[in-house]
Amino acid sequence: MNSIQTASIALQKRFGRQRLRKILLGIIPFIVMFSLWHMNTVNAWLPPVYIPPIGSVFEAVSTLQDECTGFYGIVSMNPGCLFTNHVLSSLGRVGMALVLGIPFGIVIGVLAGMNRRISNALEPIGVFANAISGIAWLPLAIVWFGIGTMTTLFILLNTIFWLVFFNTLLGVRSVPRMLENSVLTLGGSRWNIVTQVYFPGALPSIVTGIRMSMGFGWRALIAAEMIGGDSGLGFMIFVSAQEYKIEEVFLGVLVIAVIWMFTDRALLVPLEKWTVQRWGMVWRPS
Repeated sequence: MNSIQTASIALQKRFGRQRLRKILLGIIPFIVMFSLWHMNTVNAWLPPVYIPPIGSVFEAVSTLQDECTGFYGIVSMNPGCLFTNHVLSSLGRVGMALVLGIPFGIVIGVLAGMNRRISNALEPIGVFANAISGIAWLPLAIVWFGIGTMTTLFILLNTIFWLVFFNTLLGVRSVPRMLENSVLTLGGSRWNIVTQVYFPGALPSIVTGIRMSMGFGWRALIAAEMIGGDSGLGFMIFVSAQEYKIEEVFLGVLVIAVIWMFTDRALLVPLEKWTVQRWGMVWRPS
């Protein structure tokens, strides 16, 4: 038995055959993409001003770090001022918006869904708010809050809150009223109904809403930083594009993709599978 076979058996034991097959199938498109990217560099199909070499994109990390000559507040238009600060700035805004938007969305969604009349009155508002892209509010946000963190935070909260609220509202309304009446018959309180009927019953919809809100919120954040921000990955991409530093633009795009893929696959997908599978609402492949 050679080393390749030994490694294959070890990986199958570690991850399982089905999961390992899924991982390998997911890697193939990236191998093809980076292979075509490298072939473009070797054969010069498109000039570097359109698609830079892979090496120059990764070298841009150290270049951006070395370019910083002071704190970001002093060198405000230099995208090289601590590349990690741009990453942390975007992550901090997302984290703040999630901490504020998700709890309020869940609480208000549960309270609204408990009453049929209130939920029927608020459902059209949820549909209306979700139909409007968060970026559509950007011009008004700039007028109201100016350029900076408040504008991007407003866009994020507007995206995250309405998605979580609307999914929670629909999740609570889908819970059979028979369960509520059963709890009341057994002497349960309204708090027991919320914690033991509505919230668990709506949990799959709530988690789906959280996953959707983080995905749409991340996109809205990048666009808001490009136009109305003064820091962050979106701001870095916008300034680099103005200076024709295409490798830095590609670097920002790759970092955005990696952060979102890690967040989605490492945190959100397992959470969604756990909640949905626990309530028997998903098909499990054999």
